[in-house]
Amino acid sequence: MSTSLKVITLAVGALIGLLVLAAIALFFLDINAYKPRLEAAVSSVTGMEVRVDGPVGVGFFPNVRVTLKDVHIRNRGTEVVTAREARIGIDFRTLLRKGIRVDRIELEHPGIAIVKDHDGTFNFERSEAAPRPLPDLNLATVSFSDATVRYLDTQSGAGFEAGDCSLDMRHLQLSNRGRPGIMKHLGFAADVVCGTVRTKDYAASDLTFSVAGQRGRFDLKPLTMRVFEGQGSGSIQADFTGADPRYHLRYSLSRFRIEAFLKNVSPQQAAEGSMDFSADLTMRGKTMNTLKQTSQGRISLRGKNLTLLGRDLDQAFDRFESSQTFNLVDVGAFFFAGPVGLAVTKGYNFASILQGSAGRSEIRTLVSDWKVERGIAQSQDVAMATNTHRVALQGRLDFVNARFDDVTVALIDARGCIKVQQEIHGAFTNPVVEQPSTLKSLTGPVVSLLKQVGRLFPGGECDVFYAGSVAAPQ
Repeated sequence: MSTSLKVITLAVGALIGLLVLAAIALFFLDINAYKPRLEAAVSSVTGMEVRVDGPVGVGFFPNVRVTLKDVHIRNRGTEVVTAREARIGIDFRTLLRKGIRVDRIELEHPGIAIVKDHDGTFNFERSEAAPRPLPDLNLATVSFSDATVRYLDTQSGAGFEAGDCSLDMRHLQLSNRGRPGIMKHLGFAADVVCGTVRTKDYAASDLTFSVAGQRGRFDLKPLTMRVFEGQGSGSIQADFTGADPRYHLRYSLSRFRIEAFLKNVSPQQAAEGSMDFSADLTMRGKTMNTLKQTSQGRISLRGKNLTLLGRDLDQAFDRFESSQTFNLVDVGAFFFAGPVGLAVTKGYNFASILQGSAGRSEIRTLVSDWKVERGIAQSQDVAMATNTHRVALQGRLDFVNARFDDVTVALIDARGCIKVQQEIHGAFTNPVVEQPSTLKSLTGPVVSLLKQVGRLFPGGECDVFYAGSVAAPQ
């Protein structure tokens, strides 16, 4: 290259550099005076109302970035995000055109509130009454640290709070945002970590998952967390391409401690031992009710060598005819002790009822397998064996209407025939047991009367009540 060409090239480069620096200097001469423009730019990216109550700063290295203090993001009349500090990365080339293009967002110590309305609409979704479609979104990275995330479903009242959360999201893209269904036009990949997760009844820790997808289809896997001192893992597939979202949930919780679970039901320790839980469910819908109504699949709870404290079940089974003070439903309630069981047992304080004055019981095997169709769980193989007896359960749990549907708990012999049975029906919150002459509420003390079905002569005919995997004690 000739000397003159080199000189011209250097001169042109210097001139471009000076123009860029001049544009930046003019733009940031009084950065706080440009706060409305920054608020408008971020509002355009998010589609929500953005307000900055604190000062605005600017940095140039390693790239152009704007720091916003005390940030508030609102939508549909509610506050969706607050952040102690937000750092906005800006494409400096847009400054030459007197515009602002945001390509990355970082939030420090944010509070995120996600609310699902009665009609299934989230508080972060764009209102249908919005005057014009939003511009396409393309962000290289979105991240936050030390976040608190709160979720509430206003229809069901269900929700959770997660703390000490961090997110690293990449390649966030959103196009055709003028059309309904934001998830249908969204694409991204993200890693999420939360130190704690708490619902009204349960607490978990060490939640981690990765999620990726585009055009309305997303895979969330692997999802891991610690629950009731056990290790949970699973995956969720979500499909938003149709009229209603569809979900496929696979989850297993290995070796969780039954005593840790029962702390949510009774302060007294009623049992000890480890159990395994698994679920494979599909569902669709925008509200909790429709998700329940369309759910189908299988759930299972299993355990071995469990200990029931405070009562000798074998002794109670041997003496029940003379004492008339034992209740089979108390034992049946134990089958519901699992991650999904609290919904069934809220109206039944079985932990305190099982807590007798003395004794202990060894439960050699417990199996509780259910098939779910349209929100109703039908028993498939539900039984437990102590050292000398077996108890089995048949019936349906209607999660849509929160009711027991023809549930029968029975003490059975070696052939699986009924020796004594008790029937439960009614609402989960106020179940009753059917007796030959009266109805007794199960929400009070132990029911005093059992429905007798008569002992069968050895070798006689009987209708087999249970023929599942739990073998009769030897």
